[in-house]
Amino acid sequence: MIRDFMPKIKRPDTDSKLKSETEKWLRKLEGKMEGNRLVKGSIESRVLDNAMENVSAYVKDCHHFLEKKDYFNAFEAIIYAYGIWETLERMNLLTKK
Repeated sequence: MIRDFMPKIKRPDTDSKLKSETEKWLRKLEGKMEGNRLVKGSIESRVLDNAMENVSAYVKDCHHFLEKKDYFNAFEAIIYAYGIWETLERMNLLTKK
């Protein structure tokens, strides 16, 4: 990740804001993940499965980075996951369970 090359500078206010925003988007996405499923047959299922694997992996990464108090990478992971999810929604590839 890009932050690995940056010097470690203490910014309590920034960390607090990043943590808060990350947790907000994480709750939002996990709620959506529980209430939706993929629309099978819309496009090749392996493509959809791969997209969902990526969403799940980024959510898992987000939790990991939150535990490590690495709020920059946690926020980055949840935004990537949410971006993939939103793309699936906009393409009408998700439906309510």
